[in-house]
Amino acid sequence: MILTFFSSHGWQSWDIEHRPLIPEGMPVLVDDDLRFEDGPAAPRPAAVVNRWLRELPASGAPAPSSWENYARALKAWTEFLADHGVDLFDSRERLKAGLSRYAEHRAAGPAKARFAATTWGQHMSILSLFYRWAMAEGYAAAEPFTYRSARALFAGTGREVRVNLAVRRTPKPHVTIKYLEPDFTELFRNGLRGLAPDGSQDTGFHGRELTRNAAIGDLALATGLRLQEFTHLLPWEIPALPPEPTAVPIPFPVPAGITKGKKFRTTWTSYEALAGLHDYLALDRAATTEGSGWKPPRRWGEPLMVTEPGPRGGRVNGVRRSWDSLTPAERRRLVAPEGGSCLLAVKNGGGPFTVWASVFERTSDRIRARFEPRFPHVHAHRLRHSFSIRTLEYLVTGHYRQAAKLVRDTEADAALVFYLSKADPLLILRDLLGHSTVLVTEKYLRRLDTTRIYREAYEGAGAAAGLTNDAATEQEAAAEFNDDLGGRDS
Repeated sequence: MILTFFSSHGWQSWDIEHRPLIPEGMPVLVDDDLRFEDGPAAPRPAAVVNRWLRELPASGAPAPSSWENYARALKAWTEFLADHGVDLFDSRERLKAGLSRYAEHRAAGPAKARFAATTWGQHMSILSLFYRWAMAEGYAAAEPFTYRSARALFAGTGREVRVNLAVRRTPKPHVTIKYLEPDFTELFRNGLRGLAPDGSQDTGFHGRELTRNAAIGDLALATGLRLQEFTHLLPWEIPALPPEPTAVPIPFPVPAGITKGKKFRTTWTSYEALAGLHDYLALDRAATTEGSGWKPPRRWGEPLMVTEPGPRGGRVNGVRRSWDSLTPAERRRLVAPEGGSCLLAVKNGGGPFTVWASVFERTSDRIRARFEPRFPHVHAHRLRHSFSIRTLEYLVTGHYRQAAKLVRDTEADAALVFYLSKADPLLILRDLLGHSTVLVTEKYLRRLDTTRIYREAYEGAGAAAGLTNDAATEQEAAAEFNDDLGGRDS
């Protein structure tokens, strides 16, 4: 089975009347004989899978990266079944037998075929979605999965859910810290700048584009942007720098064209990170792109020449376009009026720089080898997690400090500036991260060390407000536990 990706380039020569409705970049599965149909008979399984994939943008999966992941999961499953003489829409008995063999293959088969528990769970979720759709559409009479009922609790509200028994159990997500503690954050920031932990020059390292790397790393840490988002920003979309340094977060609009789910949102950034970004734009980036003759490779598509750029948009090949409407693939093809790429980060020669995973990984490796063996592998999402934890600490600290002051003297508290017209830290964090609901944020935070944040904030705020653990309070707390034990000491 072949996996390819659809492009409508040159469709006018295909002897069809209208442009195909298939989305650009949509994965397409093709059988080895290069056929999709066998006459008037039922469509081939590959054709059914392709129909399901084409409906994904309107079924809660708008991201092209998700389409590819779904297609690869179906391709692997279909090929495995075929190797064992089982059809994609076979009987339930044969499908269950195939799933059992597939689970053993992915858990204890050849090393290159094995899946971690989380990867296996993702594949089972994809296959479950596909079979439920296929049964509803009349293509499948059965699915290979067995489910049990469970009750999930979010924000104090319970609901019934189905649990796929094929999913392997995984460790509780909080057992691994997925963010950078403050001291490791500074280690990483210094590493991007080519500095040693004490801030002096790392004489054993001779890197390039350190200003660029530092500016983008600080941006990711200060905004919580996803990899796709900070990689495909344009210089004209960067907010203006306030005239004076401020401790108040600065709003940072994130254009819909590059966000997950195409949802516009506003996050925030720090004055320090924004100032570093403006310094990079004015000096290093300007010097790198000046007089650049860079053009996008032909395989990317035709160059998109930008003229009359402004904060909201510009002319692209002579047509007025808003930046918000441009996708990551289109942004990568933009050529600036003065030459060079229009992406925020550029490499030597003026072309777009997008391989941030490599920069972050090399920096992590260097820190581990030269300074701190415990330093973790850093990827873009770990920076997003670090932003989430630090922001929650700010919000919760303000909340508890205010609560402690109200207990004592009801004075106002300056930490309320972090609320930006809202009162609940989870609601603010939901908006900054771009989650669809606060339930997503709540579930996301369960994977981070939020218990420590609330405990430390509560204890710190109470101490600052003079609320000490005197004998009376200790006695009252002990009495609560005595009541639980029926009045008996344990």
